[in-house]
Amino acid sequence: MDYKNAIRNAVTAVAIIGAIAVASVMTRAQDKAAPAKKPATTERTSGRDPFKKYEPVVKVKGSGSKLEPPTIQARIDRYRAQKAEAARAHVAPPKPTTALLLSEMQVTGIFRTPRGWAAMVEATPIKLSYVIYPGEMFFDGQLVAIEENRLVFRRDVVFSDGRRDKSVEVKPLRTPAPAEVMTSAKSPATAPATESEKPAVPEKQ
Repeated sequence: MDYKNAIRNAVTAVAIIGAIAVASVMTRAQDKAAPAKKPATTERTSGRDPFKKYEPVVKVKGSGSKLEPPTIQARIDRYRAQKAEAARAHVAPPKPTTALLLSEMQVTGIFRTPRGWAAMVEATPIKLSYVIYPGEMFFDGQLVAIEENRLVFRRDVVFSDGRRDKSVEVKPLRTPAPAEVMTSAKSPATAPATESEKPAVPEKQ
């Protein structure tokens, strides 16, 4: 009886192993026969052909146009509004030069002060003069340095695409016109009379 049970168990084990082997072979055959699935691509989201060579999109630099500054009157009105707002907030008001363009002024004088170098500039649209120091802000730039015969500015140009172009601008000290030199060189109109030109004093009787 023991031999019969052993033979029966061995036959059962062989049958189970054979069934497993047949199932494995059938599964492999089905995998080979089925078409291979393509990996997911970004074609649906990006719209780009996956078999086409990638060409990066190059943005053209400087495509925006230069923004023109407001008129002098609009800038003055803006300065007055900022000054009134500063007064209500009890803070220091902005300088009048913040309403001026670098192209709207002339350097009329450069001199030393206890604070260092200073310059006298004239606003040509409004015919007013201001004393400025390094760091002074303008509508389209800032005073960087004052030298003996010129002023150095940083100029800002704004474009419609938000880009800012920074450059250095130098303004020389204005040369006096010939008429101004002649006026300053003229002597006083009345000169003291010499001894020979003095009127004679009448003698006492």
